[in-house]
Amino acid sequence: MTGFNSDAQTMSFVAFIAVITVTLLLCVMTGPDRDDLGEYYTGFRSLSPMQSGLAIAGDYISASTVLATIGVIALAGYDGLTLALSTVLSLVLMMFLLAEPLRNAGRFTMGDVLTRRTPGPAVRITASAVTLAALLPLVVFQLAGSGELLAFVLGFEADGFKTGSIVFLGVLMIAYATIGGMKGTALIQIVKTVVLLGASAAIAVLVLNRHDFSLPTLLDAAGKGSGAGDAYLASGLQFGGDDIDMISAQLTVVLGAAVLPHITMRVFTARSATAVRRSMSWAVSTVVVTCLLIAVIGFGAAAIVGHKGLVAGDPQGKTAFLLVTQALLGADPTFGETLVFTAVATAIFLTLLASVAGITLACANTLAHDLIAHGLRRTRLKHTTEMAVARAAAAVVGLAAIAVAALVQHENLQALVTLSFSIGASAVAPALVYSMFWRRFTRTGLLSTLIVGTASAIILMTGSNLVSGTPQSVFPGSDFNWFPYTTTGLVSVPLGFLAGWLGTRVSARDAATQRRRYESVEPVILAGAPAPPRGA
Repeated sequence: MTGFNSDAQTMSFVAFIAVITVTLLLCVMTGPDRDDLGEYYTGFRSLSPMQSGLAIAGDYISASTVLATIGVIALAGYDGLTLALSTVLSLVLMMFLLAEPLRNAGRFTMGDVLTRRTPGPAVRITASAVTLAALLPLVVFQLAGSGELLAFVLGFEADGFKTGSIVFLGVLMIAYATIGGMKGTALIQIVKTVVLLGASAAIAVLVLNRHDFSLPTLLDAAGKGSGAGDAYLASGLQFGGDDIDMISAQLTVVLGAAVLPHITMRVFTARSATAVRRSMSWAVSTVVVTCLLIAVIGFGAAAIVGHKGLVAGDPQGKTAFLLVTQALLGADPTFGETLVFTAVATAIFLTLLASVAGITLACANTLAHDLIAHGLRRTRLKHTTEMAVARAAAAVVGLAAIAVAALVQHENLQALVTLSFSIGASAVAPALVYSMFWRRFTRTGLLSTLIVGTASAIILMTGSNLVSGTPQSVFPGSDFNWFPYTTTGLVSVPLGFLAGWLGTRVSARDAATQRRRYESVEPVILAGAPAPPRGA
């Protein structure tokens, strides 16, 4: 890496060591000290609404969200801004439509929510499979990119260092998930959110200061620096003028981003319905502020670094945050400017750590609680056994993600993030909406939604622009592009909803039973009323 002086690199390295030490201590001090499932899975719901909201925002604002969104705004202008706004809208919709019912219906995992009205091992097993299908691509993507980013910050170019960084971060995420549980990882998310907000605010102020705190001046400079002129601030630059592709991408993000299982599991930690509403208010406010800041940084990157410099750093613009920081501080920064760079590097490092730890915990929880404890077994596991299984599952998930990420680290893996959002929009969102609000929804309908939504997203993604047919695809030298869009939402989302409706219609004999069962739990799900006694 060129341009960053050795003092900045040394200070960043020291900051990384300090972050690792502090976060591990947080996990040890706040992690479950006894074999209690409630403490491991929810932290005994001991977080305040503000803490819970910051933790939700921390999980929601992943490394891919921060770095990729800044990059897309820097390279595509208007289209990148609408992507950021779609991310905010997704969380707003969850706050108003699903957050309170999810908290009332759930206990530890998405499987708990779905089996509240349609119990059975088939639902548990399918919910676990969908959770893993949605989250494993996301953790692999973020781990695979971590080596390149750390090498970029610290000035090491060797492939061995990049692979070692992936392994090291992967081992850390396993430690966070196994030691800290829900509360430990939540506190890491809170620290990450605060540091990211501070670093982003500092760079955004420097960008605005460079342009006399005039937004029109900044946008005009960004258009010139992008090389696209007026097209930079008009729709269509990212998708080549294909409005259908743009609509599909917006639909996928709006419906899929906020319902991913590692986000919804945070809702279960709220103490009450009132607390979850206040938590979501904090989360949405934090995400709105963060997205505004990264929008300013993205436009600043286009204006100050320019299109050629951004593409030279990374064709997808994932290094835009660091590049604009470098350009603002100069090649010979003062001590104060070096501190600003260190804060930015630390924020990115923390974001990587917190993101992969939260996702790993969600995967481990569904494997232990949904698949093994309730899906494959007919008798209940002891709490001590289930906790041991959850911790072992975190290790298995982490090691598998490390191995895959190390193998594919040099590939363009944007398709993995898009696949996660597509599964969220096509399978998880329809399943939750139907389960929460449709009285006649049956087990067959639920399984149909989960299976068809997930399968259609995976199948369509294999033929998309992100997998082949373009220079930025996973296989740029091949062209088996039979689905000429970048996201699957335009087709897979309707298929997911349609499958749930058809599955319910063909199982009409069960509709009356399912309606009675839903009516017995409807006050609990929608209003948080006390659950009826067993046998009532």
